[in-house]
Amino acid sequence: MARILAIDYGMKRTGIAVTDALQIIASGLTTVNTNELISFLKDYISKESVELFIVGEPKQMDNTASESEVLIAPFLKKLKEQFPSIPVERVDERFTSKMAFQTMIDSGLKKNQRKNKALVDEISATLILQSYLYSK
Repeated sequence: MARILAIDYGMKRTGIAVTDALQIIASGLTTVNTNELISFLKDYISKESVELFIVGEPKQMDNTASESEVLIAPFLKKLKEQFPSIPVERVDERFTSKMAFQTMIDSGLKKNQRKNKALVDEISATLILQSYLYSK
């Protein structure tokens, strides 16, 4: 089986998580600068088989699109152009950053380590992917 790759898209940094080949476990992969995201994905997909992209969908509490959705729409278009054979699904990403931060606290990371925003983005992508796997 191919992997599922999740993307927590951000203006500066983007968190990435993937499943194992059996699509059972979601693991953080890395965080990349958003301006290098497409080239990172091209490189990754040249080495690993990916059958689905999961992209976080930021929503307001009333279930309407968040203002950051305006930034994600052009990325989604580019993603579909670059990888037309890989479908894209969206997953509600409300509270993932807060949950990621709480996960860091619960795992015993020191205050200085919790300031690592790249790690928060990677954990957020993992939570988005885990949410998708639960709902499958």
